[in-house]
Amino acid sequence: MQFENAIAQYQRATQKFLSSISNLSRLREDQIQVGVTPKTAVYHDDKVTLYRFQPVVAQPIPIPILICYALINRPLMVDLQAERSLVANLLHLGLDVYLIDWGYPTRADRWLTLDDYINGYLDRCIDWIRTQHQLPAINLLGICQGGTFSLCYSALHPGKVKNLIVMVTPVDFHIPAALLNCQGGSTLGAAAIDIDLAVEAAGNISGDMLNYEFLMLKPWQQGVQKYLDLIDIVDDEDRLRNFIRMEKWIFDSPDQPGEVYRQFLKDFYQQNKLIQGSVMLGEQRVNLGQIKIPVLNLIAEKDHLVMPASSLALGQYVGTQDYTVRSFPVGHVGMYVSGKVQKTLPPVIAEWLQARVNEP
Repeated sequence: MQFENAIAQYQRATQKFLSSISNLSRLREDQIQVGVTPKTAVYHDDKVTLYRFQPVVAQPIPIPILICYALINRPLMVDLQAERSLVANLLHLGLDVYLIDWGYPTRADRWLTLDDYINGYLDRCIDWIRTQHQLPAINLLGICQGGTFSLCYSALHPGKVKNLIVMVTPVDFHIPAALLNCQGGSTLGAAAIDIDLAVEAAGNISGDMLNYEFLMLKPWQQGVQKYLDLIDIVDDEDRLRNFIRMEKWIFDSPDQPGEVYRQFLKDFYQQNKLIQGSVMLGEQRVNLGQIKIPVLNLIAEKDHLVMPASSLALGQYVGTQDYTVRSFPVGHVGMYVSGKVQKTLPPVIAEWLQARVNEP
């Protein structure tokens, strides 16, 4: 009996191996698309591109929404695949969706600052949308670092944003035990980096280096375990395709303009200036208390990159009387790719915005 079981297991393993070879032979990198929803480039500004996704309802909510993603990694995580696309789900719920693609900075962008990105590129994209739709203000959805940018922008340009949504967004950068901040004790944290030396030596900061830093926050899970688990899915072409799609997104990491990286680490991670009201963008001081518009704060309860407490701190500093928090039982990336979350998160956003369409 034991011999027969061993033979059966060997046959199953052999069949899985042969299936995996067949699947891998059919899959090429150029066949794995990240970003599947039809969209049109409507505005360009240096390396920045503003996209509008093709509406899918006859009469979308009249106030469009702009998605502002982080500079780190590519923004199409919000449209990774058809079955798990935040963008596609928002479109089907009646939203008119725009997205900023920051592009790939080069050595020529070494001296760009946070002021250039927030009061420059982001502001001009918002002005373009406002002009096209003949509106005084639009809705803004900021994600991760893009959420921090959106908070700064909304504090400085309150008349141009009607409703603000932030998702997995760091606010208090000195939360104890946070792996990325300077209080967490991690050798990979902001306190361990001589940022001036790094920028002076390298100019721009390598996206590959930053990606490695994020992966090493969970070295076993992200560097070993997921590849061991790959053995269990290689004979399933759909699951293998999803795995490769995620890997393609993870390792597509643009470099960071040196001065942007220097200021973001110093002012936000090392000195926690955002909640102190002392971040300077150009000649303007960012005060979160100046955000009087409605705010929806979306939290990932198991987030190891942006601790929930870091995001929840926003309620202590924002000036609005219309402040809503919604949390979801997933990690940072799960907010984009979890099938269960994609059934609940987009309706939360759409219903929250719809309820505020006619408010002054």
